[in-house]
Amino acid sequence: MTEDIRYRHEWKHILAYVDLLSIRARVRAVMNLDRHAKGGKYLIRSLYFDNATDRALREKIDGVNMREKFRIRLYNGDTSFIHLEKKSKRGGLGTKYSALLTAEEVQALLDGDYGWMMDPNRPLVQELYCKMRYQGMRPKTIVEYTREPYVYAPGNVRVTFDYNLRTGLNCTDLLNPDCVTIPVGDAPILMEVKWDDYLPSIIRDCVQTPGRRVTAFSKYAQCRVYG
Repeated sequence: MTEDIRYRHEWKHILAYVDLLSIRARVRAVMNLDRHAKGGKYLIRSLYFDNATDRALREKIDGVNMREKFRIRLYNGDTSFIHLEKKSKRGGLGTKYSALLTAEEVQALLDGDYGWMMDPNRPLVQELYCKMRYQGMRPKTIVEYTREPYVYAPGNVRVTFDYNLRTGLNCTDLLNPDCVTIPVGDAPILMEVKWDDYLPSIIRDCVQTPGRRVTAFSKYAQCRVYG
């Protein structure tokens, strides 16, 4: 498990297409593409977890100040590099904990085999096991979208543009390439800006969105509208 206990600042803005074009042009002039982006973007597919009462969903909708969510994530369909992630929020700040999983481990979890998750040397995996065992947490839905990621070293800034949001409805078969996802109706273009202790003014100027306020939009909540 790799941990980053530092809480990072985070802004989210819903963009119109014309906003995307202008902000993207400014961002490209001063920021670098994330080295993991092939052709300038990548496909993210995540499997989100929740309990029987949809605690994570309700806390997000209700704006609970301190909350967390678990997900398993892969990029561009690459099953050789899969992450279990726990994202914790405290007000407008967030942090993320992650652990690598194998495709075999993910499939075992999806098949209801949780014994391998009790390894004390993998605390995040063990934490998910405990919450599945004692809180009824289970896979809920697949969330899929395209991301354009940009980075800027001073301030450890990351700006991403997310679009083409799709949901797996009730499908939780994350590793199945034939698992059908469908477009989420009226899904917006979302810009996320994340940084550590300070946001350099050059980046602040690049991402200005006059007339648009910071939003608490959740891709998971948007996809759960469908089930």
